[in-house]
Amino acid sequence: MTGVVVVTLYPFLTIVARSFSSESSIRAGGVNLWPEGFNLTTYRIVLGDGMFWRNYGNTVLYTVVATAVAMVLTTCYAYVLSKRDLRGRGVLVGVAVFTMFFSGGLIPHYVLITSLGMKNTLWAVVIPNAISVFNLLVMKAFFESLPGELEEAAQIDGLGTYGILLRIVLPLSKAVIATMVLFYSVSFWNSWFSAFLYMDRTELMPVTVYLRNLIVGATGGTNAGASTEQLTQVASNIQSVTIVLTALPILCVYPFVQSYFVSGVMLGAVKG
Repeated sequence: MTGVVVVTLYPFLTIVARSFSSESSIRAGGVNLWPEGFNLTTYRIVLGDGMFWRNYGNTVLYTVVATAVAMVLTTCYAYVLSKRDLRGRGVLVGVAVFTMFFSGGLIPHYVLITSLGMKNTLWAVVIPNAISVFNLLVMKAFFESLPGELEEAAQIDGLGTYGILLRIVLPLSKAVIATMVLFYSVSFWNSWFSAFLYMDRTELMPVTVYLRNLIVGATGGTNAGASTEQLTQVASNIQSVTIVLTALPILCVYPFVQSYFVSGVMLGAVKG
């Protein structure tokens, strides 16, 4: 485990050290686990740009809304597919799995989103990626593992389909729900291509597109008043800074979700 931790953390710690290092140290290859020639120029220029914070707010909004929509749709779809006696269940599973291997292509997707009037809106990011088939199949398998006796007992007590889902199934599924929330959140937080494709206005872009433009243009989103020396510094470690800025929020959220991964949600659920 120690070896796994070292192998996992070493590259990320190196990236963090490079983001705080000077341009000369980075070019000389002298940065390892500790910053060399401590420098905050890139952070100061990026964080001082008002558009960065505007796009950061967009990312938070897109991630929250998209994750909420994705969880509702994925949970409902997975719960339906978990019912073995459902008519047409094989067709519904086949429709979902088919999309894992085949798609309509980029141009039809663009034409569809444009014709539906979703271009330059939040829904262009949310709707096309609302259901991940991998996450759907994971939740389906989890729901199938729940004892059927629980639902039978709930039906005897007078609960309907929605009551069973909300009051019995979901409380017992906190672990898989937390896992799916994390998967969807990370996916939407890091996503940039949908916004890059469907949005033309800079103020609507997520922060990933803003940082992507910085990487492509090296100094594309920095302050116009920055000196040549500052721009050289930005170009040398912009990739490291962008990785840190995009990964930090997820790293802060993860510890609060991790506890659900190991919780015994089924402990004592079925007696006798």
